[in-house]
Order: sequence, then C-alpha cells, then structure tokens
Amino acid sequence: MNQQETANPATPNKKQVRKEIGEKLAGALAEYKQEIGEKKLATHVKKVSKLISRDLLKSSKKQRNEKKRAAKPAKKVAKTAAKIAAKN
Repeated sequence: MNQQETANPATPNKKQVRKEIGEKLAGALAEYKQEIGEKKLATHVKKVSKLISRDLLKSSKKQRNEKKRAAKPAKKVAKTAAKIAAKN
C-alpha cells in the first residue's frame, strides 16, 4: 500500500471528486447532447465539474479546520484549570 491510501482512505482526492461530478452532470444533461453537440457539452461539463469540486473540497477542508479549532480550546481550558488548582 502506498502512503496516500494508508493516510486517509475515506477522503476522496480532487480528481476523484471531479470525475464523479462530471459523470453525474453528463448523465443528467445527456438529452442536450443533440442540441449543443457532444464536444461542447463535454467541455462545459469538465469546466463546471472543476469549479464544483474545488468548492466542495474547500468547504470540507474548512469544516475539518473548524472542528479542530473547537477541540483545541477545551484542552487549553483544562490546562489553565489545572494550573489554578495547583496554585491554590
């Protein structure tokens, strides 16, 4: 196993997310292939999937950071409480 698989297998990377979004969009917009053209539709789907995947990954990263920040003050409060108790 390589390092990436062992580190966090549940977290999808950018390419996987982009591919999944592209497949879903292409399936949903399949009826417009005739009107727009297959190449144009594929190009637009690729652009949109890039934008959406970028935003999804940013928001998930932001949520993880917020969770970490919420957990840190509890440790700090416990340390200060221990210091205060030691002084008394």
